[in-house]
Amino acid sequence: MIGLVQILGGLALFLFGINMLSSGIEKLAGEKIQEWLDKVTNNRIKSAVFGSVATALVQSSSLIMVTMIGLINANLMTVEQAISVMLGQEIGTTMTAQIVSFHVGDFRLIFIIAGLIFLEFFPKRDWKKFGEILMGLGIIFVGMGFMSSALDSLIEIPWVANALLLLGRRSWLGILAGTVLTAITQSSSAVSSLVVAMGLSQAITLRGAIGIILGANIGTCITGLIASLKLSPTARQASIAQIIINISGVLIFLPFITPFANLIQGTSGILARQIANAHSIFNVAVSVILFPFTKQIASIAKSFAPVDPQKEKQKATSYIDENQYAVPSVAINEASRELLRLGEVTSEMITLSCQALLEKDMSKAERVLRLEDDIVDPVSRELERFLNTLMRSVLSNAQQSRSFQIKNLLVDIERVGDMAEDIAQFAQDRAITDIPFSDEAVEEFEHLWHYALSTYRLSLQAFRDKDHELAKEVCRIESEFDNTYLIARQNHIQRLETGCCQPKADVVYTETLRLLERISDHADNIGISVLQN
Repeated sequence: MIGLVQILGGLALFLFGINMLSSGIEKLAGEKIQEWLDKVTNNRIKSAVFGSVATALVQSSSLIMVTMIGLINANLMTVEQAISVMLGQEIGTTMTAQIVSFHVGDFRLIFIIAGLIFLEFFPKRDWKKFGEILMGLGIIFVGMGFMSSALDSLIEIPWVANALLLLGRRSWLGILAGTVLTAITQSSSAVSSLVVAMGLSQAITLRGAIGIILGANIGTCITGLIASLKLSPTARQASIAQIIINISGVLIFLPFITPFANLIQGTSGILARQIANAHSIFNVAVSVILFPFTKQIASIAKSFAPVDPQKEKQKATSYIDENQYAVPSVAINEASRELLRLGEVTSEMITLSCQALLEKDMSKAERVLRLEDDIVDPVSRELERFLNTLMRSVLSNAQQSRSFQIKNLLVDIERVGDMAEDIAQFAQDRAITDIPFSDEAVEEFEHLWHYALSTYRLSLQAFRDKDHELAKEVCRIESEFDNTYLIARQNHIQRLETGCCQPKADVVYTETLRLLERISDHADNIGISVLQN
């Protein structure tokens, strides 16, 4: 009984260590991972290499998966490209078993001590991620130590020893055990590492260990299938593709377990290393075999989870998704993209509304009102709700700051949309009542709205690129705009006094000028925000 408690306790420590390690690395490199993934999607081989390296470094396939789902939803990545990354992930996930198969002794305590120093004695929150990485690594090895020592005692019990020997003789029993254990723990890495711990204690045969590893792949499919039921169709396609890859790999290797075990015995004289090598070679071989069939796997996945175009149209947002909460760096990047999408829409609204005003074009004015109702308002509500939920989670200082920045700028961009809507309504009034503008008024307004729009677009570019120099330029241009606006107003007053402009044009013209000045002010707010962050 004590031995079983030690195994469960060691497994709990192992899972806790994996989560802490993944969390620390995600905070350290999560944003970069997404940037790299954006750049490799045009090449299947690059995608597979990226999936392998990134998963090995981050020790979190969920981070990569959430990032891919975000890119698929935004039409920046196809399911076929995502499958190439997944095949690389299969190789990267074997790194855990390789690491824990080495006997590190008291070095694990050094990792824990170093991690504690970073967590407790470094006041800056951003340094704590290094503490999480070191502490997580140390806890992983401590958990492995508990499991290994407990197994040393358990194998002395005759029925336990006989049961483990039976797993070696009956591969299907090993596969069943691996499937059940993975379904319970919801972590194939934990089950693979438990098998390595058995190898360290000489508690299992290599053939039995291979059976459990194959079963772990099926067990992952069960948890993946359950999780996929709650996902969007594109996310479900990615999850189903992962299931197809895992089950196909098991079916390919199932008839060849004995010759495969004989081959692996030649890779090392230490059983734990043989088990880790079996895990790695199995995943590499499966990825290589299935790599030419990414299109076929994607087609099957799409047939199981077809996208309903009608439902897709009903979704207001293009980038953010509730699944991203699990990986804050991805959630923040996707929220930034959603904000920039709103910026592009509101830029279009400025153009259409100003053209509608000058051309008395009702269709353009109506288009602006539709964009406000169909995109700007619903996306703003969804994005605000998304950010509020995200900011209640555990974030680094930088992530918290970026989230606040996005939320504050959302107010500015939504206000710009409201002002474009107001200009469109003035355009409708002018078209209906046939309010005349003088040639001088048209020329000045044409200059001012282009000026305001270019300033606004520059501010969005500064935010996108985190470009401080461009943000300074935005602030400088906005100051110049204020002077140009005041001159335009004064010119308008003079035209009224001389009779060049008719009094009924006064309200429409002066109010639209004021709205352009306020749009320029919001561009200035965005520039200042970039400089402060």
